[in-house]
Amino acid sequence: MVGSEQYTTSKRTQRFRFTVLASVLIVGAVIFLAIGSSKNDKEREEHVVSKGLRRWKKTSNVLKDACSSTLHPELCVSSIASYGGLSSKADHMEIVESAVRVGIGAVEKAKAHVRRLSRPGLDFRQRGALKDCMEMFDDTLEELQDTLTDLQNATFMSLPKYADDLKTLLSGAITNQYTCLDGFHLCKGHLRQDLNAELLNISHLVSNSLAMVCNFSQQANLALGNADSLSDRRRRLLSNDFMSSDDHGFPSWMSAGDRRLLQTPAQNINANAVVAKDGSGSYTTISAAVAAAPEKSTSRYVIHIKKGVYQENVDIPKNKHNLMFIGDGKDVTVVTANRNVVDGYTTFHSATAAVTGKGFVARDMTFKNTAGPTKHQAVALRVGSDLSAFLRCTFEGYQDTLYVHSLRQFYRECDVYGTVDFVFGNAAVVLQNCNIMARKPSANQKIMYTAQGREDPNQNTGISIQNCRLSATSDLVAAKSSFQVYLGRPWKQYSRTVILQSHLDDLIHPAGWHEWDGNFALSTLYYGEYMNRGPGAATANRVKWGGHRVITSSSEANQFTVNQFLQGDSWLPATGVQYTAGFT
Repeated sequence: MVGSEQYTTSKRTQRFRFTVLASVLIVGAVIFLAIGSSKNDKEREEHVVSKGLRRWKKTSNVLKDACSSTLHPELCVSSIASYGGLSSKADHMEIVESAVRVGIGAVEKAKAHVRRLSRPGLDFRQRGALKDCMEMFDDTLEELQDTLTDLQNATFMSLPKYADDLKTLLSGAITNQYTCLDGFHLCKGHLRQDLNAELLNISHLVSNSLAMVCNFSQQANLALGNADSLSDRRRRLLSNDFMSSDDHGFPSWMSAGDRRLLQTPAQNINANAVVAKDGSGSYTTISAAVAAAPEKSTSRYVIHIKKGVYQENVDIPKNKHNLMFIGDGKDVTVVTANRNVVDGYTTFHSATAAVTGKGFVARDMTFKNTAGPTKHQAVALRVGSDLSAFLRCTFEGYQDTLYVHSLRQFYRECDVYGTVDFVFGNAAVVLQNCNIMARKPSANQKIMYTAQGREDPNQNTGISIQNCRLSATSDLVAAKSSFQVYLGRPWKQYSRTVILQSHLDDLIHPAGWHEWDGNFALSTLYYGEYMNRGPGAATANRVKWGGHRVITSSSEANQFTVNQFLQGDSWLPATGVQYTAGFT
């Protein structure tokens, strides 16, 4: 029995040694293979990088040249180079298309990030700010996709034909990122910090695309010798033939159908839908009529809103094109609500009515926010609708009444009431023949008619106030010695506002304009005054900022008229809204 046990032990020892040896050999083999694999991967990676570098050497000069006109050239070069997809013979058009695609990728990544941040336990204000961002991302993606479509339809030499639309789309896409960030200004926690760098990166990427579009379209114009032809075209647009009108005061170029629509009493119009509080129409709420309207209509869809006070928040979304609201009069057709930032809404979502569907038109009705002066930001109407127009409408609120958020907008014969920054935003907007009336604010508040929000010097945005009256309501007139009243202040770095041929009442402070915060934006803003009248129009004691100017050149002022600032002759006739193309 002893010999048998020794034999068994010896066998076990041999098996153990064999197992250990085998394990060592296996591990060694794995390590050897891993080293070899790693070496091969590294060699493959180096080969790919080398190949990429060789390819980029062929296009780097073109890329650097294309990016040299941007505000962020290093980001421009690195983002497009790392994105790839460019051919070895890439031209400027291919480069700007790649820049837009880089922006799209960054927006999609940020959108996924916001989804992850939308976790349980957030408060009402935080959820609202994140909702703003998601809406802004969707709008930005649509604007960048539309930009790509235009670029793909264009050539370098035909780019000037698309330039105005491209600049508008890219300007709107930049604005959206700052709107997202602005929604967090009253939020607790670190949501803004979590998103700040990512959103600024998107705005810089889109800024690069915008700068290249501006630069390339200018180069193409010069190559085509268009400087003189553009001047000739502008002279023709401002000629007597173009500006002539019929006996009713409508421009001669307006179609007969549009003239009839504007001259016909609301009750005689054959509307597509009728809203009436008393049940005599198709719908009892405006929101229901909007929901039932066709999506992306290519023809005008008219909703007649009969007299009454409609207490609702109305949203005209991105997919509702060419809607037209016709009220029974701005004193009798009223939509009203009272959302505000004190109650937890963001400024963006405090609006009584919000319009983003392209080609929106409204006439003869009132949009009101009744939150009051103590509730701070409380918007009556927010507009991010391209090629939108408003005729004989009233916008009534206190702080932040009319939010001209983005894209191209026109207001004619409208009344705007408010206290602080009550016409604000970053659209390309002209208010023409309007009454802009300051009302009595809360104690110790300063009154600011405007707060324009241009963030980038290449954005084609700004507030142009032409042939309007800037005055006060009766309650403020009685107490005007207790309040200081200014034409505006710079909300963002490149704030741009011009006041042309308007009547300024005596409540305007002699300095005219007010700081936002110390020296912020005082040298980068553009505030212009041209041929204004009235006791508040004297400019001798105006601010001495580098960005303020008393405009003496008609050609400089003419940049902010309807035709040149909004390309109004290309789209306003179809709205049926009367307008003055140049100067009165």
